Amino acid sequence: MHLRHLHSGILSLFLISAAQAQFGSAPVGNTPSPNAAGGYIRDSRQHPAEPSRDNAFSMTANRYGIAATLQTLASQASATILARGGNAVDAAIAANAALGVIEPEMDGIGGDLFAIVWDPKEKKMYALNASGWSAKAETIDAMRAKGVTKMDGASIYAVTVPGAVAGWAALHAKFGKLPLAVDLAPAIALAEDGFPVTETDSATWAQYGVPFKDRAAFASVFLPKGTYPREGEIFRNPDLANSLRLIAKNGADAFYRGPIADAIVRLSDQSNGFLTKADLAEYKPEWVEPISTTYHGWSVYETPPNTQGVAALSMLNVMELYPLRDWGHDSAKTLHIEMEAKALAYADMLHYVGDPNTDEIPTKKLLSKELAKERAKGITDQANCKVLPSDRKAQLDKLQSDTTYLATIDRDGMVVSFIQSDAGSFGSGLVAEHTGFVLHNRGSGFYMQPGQPNSLAGHKRPLHTIIPAMMQKDDKTIGFGIMSGFNQAQAHAQFVANVVDFGMNIQAAMDAARFNKGNSGCTVSVEDGYPHEALEQLASQGHQIVLVPRYSQVMGRGNAVMRNETLGVNFGATDPRADGQATPEQPPF
Repeated sequence: MHLRHLHSGILSLFLISAAQAQFGSAPVGNTPSPNAAGGYIRDSRQHPAEPSRDNAFSMTANRYGIAATLQTLASQASATILARGGNAVDAAIAANAALGVIEPEMDGIGGDLFAIVWDPKEKKMYALNASGWSAKAETIDAMRAKGVTKMDGASIYAVTVPGAVAGWAALHAKFGKLPLAVDLAPAIALAEDGFPVTETDSATWAQYGVPFKDRAAFASVFLPKGTYPREGEIFRNPDLANSLRLIAKNGADAFYRGPIADAIVRLSDQSNGFLTKADLAEYKPEWVEPISTTYHGWSVYETPPNTQGVAALSMLNVMELYPLRDWGHDSAKTLHIEMEAKALAYADMLHYVGDPNTDEIPTKKLLSKELAKERAKGITDQANCKVLPSDRKAQLDKLQSDTTYLATIDRDGMVVSFIQSDAGSFGSGLVAEHTGFVLHNRGSGFYMQPGQPNSLAGHKRPLHTIIPAMMQKDDKTIGFGIMSGFNQAQAHAQFVANVVDFGMNIQAAMDAARFNKGNSGCTVSVEDGYPHEALEQLASQGHQIVLVPRYSQVMGRGNAVMRNETLGVNFGATDPRADGQATPEQPPF
């Protein structure tokens, strides 16, 4: 198979004669000779005053805290909380609340969250599962009795109890330093006073928000002028500001037992849904043990099922068996092994993972090095194109990828890896009256056939694609994550390999070209940035290569922070595929 549309990389070129005339002689070294015919040549020398840089941005470095999010205004809000004396958890809550205002198509208080927290005082890693459950009465039989045989992501049936606000409360109760009202103040101001919409968010609004224009409650909040906001237009959400004020004053009770809960249940009743006041009032997030594996001496942590975190670790266990460092990041050998490891890890994850509170999941077995060795025996020189059972594929294709990931770190070395999502873009498109936020549609991932780990049942949490991650070795702790549906686990594994195998700093590891392999077949989206020869080789091995532009959002968008304890310095990185920023806390003056 031959590749089409292979684009040349941007060459770093300069005119030697003009440069020497303007700046004097070239630095001492292997001075290139001008092209005999005149014109441009490539200068590949390392100039003494220039750092070696393969990354799009420079890392942020600070003795104080750093907030890395996918939106500049949210990063600034979070860094402000750090400067006011908040810790990394306060900063994460502030960032998430602000993101829910700024990018409502991706995340907000109508969705779920997961977080991993490194507590440097206790030297302990904590994980929080704040994913919500289905209504107790929502079963496959009850759905069929209503004539519903397929899960519609734009319906009330796809709405599980949102876990985000309960997650904030749990994080704040365990770790927070500032009052919750202080943490939420920047988001309230953004919602009340307004903010300029970015180009990316405007485009997403147009694509996914406008189809809900006939839903009056949605349109009144998100399409107030009858259409989507353009880039730079000021958008305000006073209803959301009021909801956040209620939460700031009364905590999670405002959401799960107060007026917000009442509004959600009214909407469910009007939509012939199952959600009740008891479903919201009885919900609680869970502190869980993070799952982990080792990768060439690093400990890598993910959240356990009901998330796909197990797939990232299983993938790394297979990758560790091969000399990727010797082969290099851009080699066809490395990419082939990573792609095949992805196929193996995801096949197991999709077969076994559901809600551990209702299903038996062999997590320990899935994470074993022995299983990785056994699974690796099936890797050949050819791509494995085995397709998932058709009864699953149709349902899996419905799981969308609209999420936000953020990472925060404070001056004391506490690290928070945090992910939050509405599931699909603008979630279900359902807005409870006067609340100002969309309800997510995470329940769209449930299987509507009984007997499978992710089958719909009452008070059950669906399989979640969203995962935060950490990695740690000696004096270094890295919090990282890359959003985008089922891309996340494979993107995590690629990030870890970039740091560990290929010696990249966290910014270069985030910038590096990535691939995104589907859950069935051999189609692999690959960013422009890999050598043409490597992609031709992969195609000859049966991988169906789809070349996408460099820094494509198909690859997801992420952030990372790192603590170097020996130096006492924090570092931050943000993805060039997003509108974000790794913002340092302003030092006290």
